[in-house]
Amino acid sequence: MNISSRQEIILLTLIKEYIKTAQPISSGFLVDKYNLGISSATARNEMAGLEELNYIYQPYTSAGRVPTEKAYNFFVKKYLNDSATKFHKFKTLEDFSMNSEEDFKKMAKAIAELSNNAVFWALNKNNLYYTGVSNLFIQPEFKSSDVVYDISIVIDRMEEIISDKFNSFEIGENIFIGNNNPFGNFLSMILLKYKYNNQIGIVGLLGPMRMDYEKNISLIKFLKSKLQIK
Repeated sequence: MNISSRQEIILLTLIKEYIKTAQPISSGFLVDKYNLGISSATARNEMAGLEELNYIYQPYTSAGRVPTEKAYNFFVKKYLNDSATKFHKFKTLEDFSMNSEEDFKKMAKAIAELSNNAVFWALNKNNLYYTGVSNLFIQPEFKSSDVVYDISIVIDRMEEIISDKFNSFEIGENIFIGNNNPFGNFLSMILLKYKYNNQIGIVGLLGPMRMDYEKNISLIKFLKSKLQIK
């Protein structure tokens, strides 16, 4: 079932707000902050419809709503497709050279700092560098001991996972959310597979499903331009 245009506005607004705050979002909050032109009761009814369609859910009684994996997939396809995504230039990255393995590592560190996510760079199938892992452990949704354990397993198996999936990734930009993510269903990944100086490489940003998709997709597009990949 398709969602209405009003529900779409509410859903996209809720996702963007949740990405920023990591806090459940109430109908009253959305109406007050974003001047949606509808009452809290109407927003509440529309959100109930979105919940029935599995776009949002209530994490606990009396809480607001948070996006589901289905919502993030909708957000990326509807709001951040190639034609809609703005290409941002990142001044702190513009002067980076891309001539050596050391240059790639410096770029990876800078991207990790800008994105607040982990970054890995497979310069080829058997040469992996990763950085920014600590960014994962400071995410609000990753504070429980169970999730810390799951992330630790992901880090331990990163080389194995990338080696196993290296050839199956498509050339260009790839987005893997939740259950589609080979690193784990509680994570999202934005990945670029490229050919540069006759070598095939992969660079990826790894973070929570609540990651800032707009910024991270723009970072990948910027990196693609630095590598002069069409």
